Amino acid sequence: MPSPAAPRATTTAATSTAAPGVAAAAPQPSGRRSTLFLLLIAVCTAVTAANIYLAAPLLPLIARDNGTTASAVAWIASVAQLGYAVGLLFFAPLGDSANRRRLVGGLTVVTTVALVAAAVAPGTGALAVAVFVAAAATVIPQLLVPLVAQRAPAERRARHVAAVIAGLFTGIVAARVVGGLAGQAFGWRWVFAGSAVLTLVLGLATAVVLPSEHRPRTGSLLSGIAALPGLMRRSPDLWRACLRQAGMFGAWSALWTSLALLLTGPAYGLSTATAGLFGLFGLASSAVAPLAGGLVDRFGAQKVVRSAYLLAAVSVPLFWLGGHVMAALWVAALAIHAALVASHVANQTLALTTTSTPAAANTAYVVSGFAGGALASLLAGPAFGHFGWGGVCAVAGLWLVIGWGATAVRR
Repeated sequence: MPSPAAPRATTTAATSTAAPGVAAAAPQPSGRRSTLFLLLIAVCTAVTAANIYLAAPLLPLIARDNGTTASAVAWIASVAQLGYAVGLLFFAPLGDSANRRRLVGGLTVVTTVALVAAAVAPGTGALAVAVFVAAAATVIPQLLVPLVAQRAPAERRARHVAAVIAGLFTGIVAARVVGGLAGQAFGWRWVFAGSAVLTLVLGLATAVVLPSEHRPRTGSLLSGIAALPGLMRRSPDLWRACLRQAGMFGAWSALWTSLALLLTGPAYGLSTATAGLFGLFGLASSAVAPLAGGLVDRFGAQKVVRSAYLLAAVSVPLFWLGGHVMAALWVAALAIHAALVASHVANQTLALTTTSTPAAANTAYVVSGFAGGALASLLAGPAFGHFGWGGVCAVAGLWLVIGWGATAVRR
């Protein structure tokens, strides 16, 4: 495996020339048509990504309608995460072999039906099943990102990927903030129904403008999953991107998923609604993504990831100080989001351009990051219970050390 000092050249090459079979796989639109195409994909990504996190801000309302407590239905939000992981493993690798237009159209219809089922669900069990199916089918963003990287001019590839990533994080913020406010005003069922309408309109519109592809299917549905470990072994750059983003996303997840416990606890005593508005700091990601894309195109992915890790390392002690000083918490929240998005843009660009199977590489990358985030979140809860906010910060710091240290070994 290349040494940590060597990837500069490798990364620059990766971001300037795609891997074999990537750059020539689709024609490159230009001018206004290219801009509108990219804008539609970014908006579609925002709407579909929001579906994964839609249940989380609505849990108190769902609990009230079902005569129980929010903690008793909190598992529904975890079901959405599980569904998304399953969808990534089974559907995302198909982007290398299936007709993306048909695949996106089909998944859009399935997601819409599942969201409607969630809106009319008679109980929490039926709601959980509907949320699981909706999250599993809403992997559309991970089918579109490889296509964007594939069609973009080599010198602007990271910028185009960054535009889609900006849409992704905007959707996550919208789900947490706008979803909660709309649920309070109109009821949680109407939030699912409204999301179903938006998903259907934007998903089908995106499917219509996607290029028509006639690629023969090779292998079974499970062959894409089985190929992922070998793909990572053969590509040191992909392996490095996966581990580093797992460390970064894990640090962010540990801090962000536990933040409500701090804000609503004795230290600050905020209401749940007020604490939820902290999600607005996630809007920083939308502004950082295009900037990070430009930096990756100019300086290479490795330098951007290194800077992002440094910024994240600075944010951890700021988060610890934020356990007592609100201003430090504000600065830390901005810093961790900027670090996460910059790292994501750089690592995903590298993952998409380092092999001849970008959809499979993207699957390995996203699943690795998701696994790192899920495991860190799982540990953050007990850490908060036993050691307080300082324990959560320790988990975040540990994940950063693991993510960078495991990939800094010279091989």
